[in-house]
Amino acid sequence: MNVLVLNTGSSSLKFQVIDTDLEAIEKHADRQLARGLIERIGSESLVTFRVEGKAALRRTAALRDHRAALDYLLRWLVSPEAGVPGIASVGDIHAVGHRCVHGGEKFTRSLMISDEVVAQIEDCIDLAPLHNPANLKGIYAARELLGLGVPQVAVFDTSFHSTMPEVSYLYAIPYPLYVRHKIRRYGFHGTSHRYVAYRYRQLTGRSLEETNIITVHLGNGCSACAIQKGESINTSMGLTPLEGLVMGTRGGNIDPSVLEFLHHKEGMSFNELDALLNKQSGLLGVSGLTNDMRELLEEERVHQDRRARLAIDIFCLRVKHYLGSYLAQMNGADAIVFTGGIGENSPEVRARICAEMGFLGIGVDEAKNQAAVGGKEGDVAAADARVRVFVIPTNEELLIARDTVRCVRNAPRRW
Repeated sequence: MNVLVLNTGSSSLKFQVIDTDLEAIEKHADRQLARGLIERIGSESLVTFRVEGKAALRRTAALRDHRAALDYLLRWLVSPEAGVPGIASVGDIHAVGHRCVHGGEKFTRSLMISDEVVAQIEDCIDLAPLHNPANLKGIYAARELLGLGVPQVAVFDTSFHSTMPEVSYLYAIPYPLYVRHKIRRYGFHGTSHRYVAYRYRQLTGRSLEETNIITVHLGNGCSACAIQKGESINTSMGLTPLEGLVMGTRGGNIDPSVLEFLHHKEGMSFNELDALLNKQSGLLGVSGLTNDMRELLEEERVHQDRRARLAIDIFCLRVKHYLGSYLAQMNGADAIVFTGGIGENSPEVRARICAEMGFLGIGVDEAKNQAAVGGKEGDVAAADARVRVFVIPTNEELLIARDTVRCVRNAPRRW
């Protein structure tokens, strides 16, 4: 089954085509056929397409909206120029899997998209006004261009965290506000946390019930997740992706009264405060230079830039806080798993986070840690560490494709 995986942003469309089915899932024989990204939709768009084994195609195209972008993508996929194996016509796309950010309390698993499901995703827009409308644009466009005969599946970032107990997801605000407005912690990056937890089991031979780990997704967006007996019991992101760890441009945890203070001192409006916390804070805000961890590490190394070092140190300390908190809640864990762009490719950040945590049984082997970059996975913990430290590249698109197959075939989800 050829599954088109779509991840639509407000002005972008990221995709993969993955050849998989139930047998391939069992044998880990899935094949990525093509992938790519369309950016700056609504103006002169930047297009990057790649077929496995071939050089990347880069060009520009005038694409006014997401429908035009998906139409452009589909025309390329079936063209002789692309030469995608097994894709000669649109009919060779057998199903579509959509990344959907927020499912609220309505969606606790991936499911086939129907008119009712679309309406319920629309009902969640208040909870994710920046993300759900963009995800819906991808769904609308795919249904229009491919027709209702092609099954489509929604895979939600929040669904993995639906197993959190009340003590983890409720805020200490008046309970009627939760009842009326569903104000609570939902968590995000669920497909990533779920995938690396699955991969950890594959690497260690542990069962679902034996999986007691803390997963740390570090990229431009960052989150941590406490996984006990294979299920999420706590996570750092909250009602929105703003809560929790320090990120590229998001500040993470902050005293809410800072907002009132800035409103009076700086005359900032609600929209300005929202932009400040989501787009001008985090690594960018502290360093005053960039939200790119690679560039900050280089600035620190070459120029000994004080604010670059400060941004990195704050970033790492916040991760330490969550590791300690989750180890306490879980009464210990067997492993910490790093993933995401920074988590997978920055040995220095991993080493800083795990430094001076010997009392908790955490430490890394310098040589193994340095070697675990560029897609390599494995245990990088020191030989005598009680808590193992793994680096596992995430693969959210593969998980979405596999969930799509399971939903279409009405097969049970096993991880």
